[in-house]
Amino acid sequence: MNIELRHLRYFIAVAEELHFGRAAQRLNISQPPLSQQILLLEQQIGARLLARTNRSVNLTAAGQQFLSDARQILLNVEQAADKAARLHMGVEGELRIGFTSSAPFIAPVSDALFIFRQRYPQVHIQMQEINTRQQLDPLSDGRLDLGVMRNTPLPDNLDHKLILREPLYALVHRAHPLAQKQSIPLQALASEPFVFFDPQVGTALYSEILGMLQRHNIEPYITQEVGEAMTILGLVSTGLGVSILPASFKRIHLTDVVWLPLQQHDALSEVWLVWAKQREQSAVLQHMMGLLLK
Repeated sequence: MNIELRHLRYFIAVAEELHFGRAAQRLNISQPPLSQQILLLEQQIGARLLARTNRSVNLTAAGQQFLSDARQILLNVEQAADKAARLHMGVEGELRIGFTSSAPFIAPVSDALFIFRQRYPQVHIQMQEINTRQQLDPLSDGRLDLGVMRNTPLPDNLDHKLILREPLYALVHRAHPLAQKQSIPLQALASEPFVFFDPQVGTALYSEILGMLQRHNIEPYITQEVGEAMTILGLVSTGLGVSILPASFKRIHLTDVVWLPLQQHDALSEVWLVWAKQREQSAVLQHMMGLLLK
C-alpha cells in the first residue's frame, strides 16, 4: 500500500463536493487525473469509497468512514508539523533546571525566569531544587538541561558561564555588639559561635565560605550545623550565633538579623550557569541561557 497525503486531499475534495469536476477545479488539476488517482486509491485500499453514476457521486459506507479518518490524518500531520516548527523556534517544549536554594533570591535569575514565562508561555519549565554538587550527575546524564549553582569544580563534560559575582555578608543578631558597625573584618568573627552548613549536605557555599576563612587564617568556632541557608538565618535571628551568607539572601527580611559588609576583597561568591558540553542546545535552551546571562 502506497497511499500519499495528496491522495487523501484528492479524496476529501471529491467527498465534500460530490462532483469530480468541481473537486478538480478546487484542487487546480484536470478531471481525468483526479478520477485516476481516486480509482488507484480505491484499488490500494481494496474498498469502493464512492458510488458513481452518470448523474451523481455518493459516499459508500467505507467512504464515509475513510473520509472521517482521512480528515483526522491530515489534521494530525498539520499539528505534528506545527509542533515541530514551534520546537525548532523555541516557543514550545520543556526545560529542566536545577537550582540551589539561593537561586530564587538572585535578581538576575528570578528576573530571567519571569521574562521567559511572559515570552514563552507554552514552554514547560520544571524547576528542581538541588544543591550544587548534587546537580553534576543529572546535568551529565541529561536529567537536567541547565544548572544554576555556586562555584565548584566541574567534570570535563560540563561547561559554565558566570551569571554574577555577589558579596558575602556577615550575619549577626541585632543585639550583638558588632551590629552597630558599618562593616567588619573577617577576624571579628574568629571567636564567635558560628552557625554553618553541615558538611554532609554537599552545598558549594560550605567550601566557598570555609575556603575564604582559611585563606585568612580563621578557623571558625562552629556550634550549629544545619542543612539550609533559611535555617541559618533563623538561628542567627534567635541569637544562637553568627554566620556568613551571600547578598542574595538579603531579600529575606528578618528584623532581628543585621547584615554587615565584610572588608576583605575576596569576600565574594560566584553564581554559575552550567550545562553539558556535548548535548545539543535546543532553541528553548538557548532562549533561557540568553536571558540568564544577559
